[in-house]
Amino acid sequence: MMGKTFFILPSLLAMLLGLPLLGVTFSGKTISTYLEFPPRTIHLTAAPFSWAAFTFYGLFILVLLFPFIRHSLKKPATGFRNPISTSFPWWGYVGIFFVATFWILAWSRIPWFRVFQPFTFTPLWVGYIISMNALTFRRQGHCLLLDHPFSFLLLFPASAAFWWLFEYLNRFVQNWHYTGVEFSPLEYFLYAGFSFSTVLPAFASTREWLASFPALGGFQSFLPLRVHRPTRVALLTLLAAGTGLLLLGIYPDYVFPLLWISPLLIMVSLQALMKEAHALSPLGHGDWRGVLSSALAALVCGFFWEMWNYYSLARWVYHIPFVQHLPLFEMPLLGYAGYLPFGVECAVVVEMVLGRRS
Repeated sequence: MMGKTFFILPSLLAMLLGLPLLGVTFSGKTISTYLEFPPRTIHLTAAPFSWAAFTFYGLFILVLLFPFIRHSLKKPATGFRNPISTSFPWWGYVGIFFVATFWILAWSRIPWFRVFQPFTFTPLWVGYIISMNALTFRRQGHCLLLDHPFSFLLLFPASAAFWWLFEYLNRFVQNWHYTGVEFSPLEYFLYAGFSFSTVLPAFASTREWLASFPALGGFQSFLPLRVHRPTRVALLTLLAAGTGLLLLGIYPDYVFPLLWISPLLIMVSLQALMKEAHALSPLGHGDWRGVLSSALAALVCGFFWEMWNYYSLARWVYHIPFVQHLPLFEMPLLGYAGYLPFGVECAVVVEMVLGRRS
């Protein structure tokens, strides 16, 4: 198993890092423009808003989500967990205190605190992580933070490396950039790395809390997706996802959603080719619980990411081609759909760090 992992990860990294640069080379652009660090130059101009594109993307998303929405409304939920209600732990109140304190500080403009405001993101999300584990503990009597403390701590450095990959891919589409502060390259690497380190722990804590609710039990036997000739399908999917990454460097306005989809498809395809179980394996017998809890966890985290970002001094802003309209906080409404595949990608990395769990 370890030998397979050592093959899959380098192959994944080589494709993620190399294919977009290869696309830039084919397009005749200057590669150094895409490797600026910190990335300050806006060298791409997003395509203007288009009602036609907005309608197309919106309908496409609704078509994909409709079976799940209909199923959740029609079929009575069946529990697959038996939560044990306990008292809210004392350390959960510490997490809530962190959230409240650093939320206020992030959104305030107190003159003496201005020098510290760029650093409110990490303690705010540490408070969220602690609070979410406390909520899970209250429902189940256990949580990731207490059950697997060492592995849970490993999620922080893994998270930083994981999100740096998406920062790299964003160079080729420039769908977001950061504003409000100026850092040297070393400062940017350190401070941004600390912020990025909270992504996976926040996601994993939220997913475990969501999984404790019985509503997801109705998706234990739902819409099986059986793949005939899996090796051939995996090869074709790998080729298509790799081509998508290549096109990021050539036609960023038209293939920008693949920034969120291609890494997942590449990882799953490589695992399938190596005959390994992967994040989508349970779909073969209709078990969507893991995929849905992961997608919903990322969406919940995404809501708080966008909300807490909105009035912060150091924050990100978006430039989404064709659909930059109807914002909920800074993010355009349709942009939240990107959190759904992102959640499954988060789950892949979390399971690699924590070990695959049922």
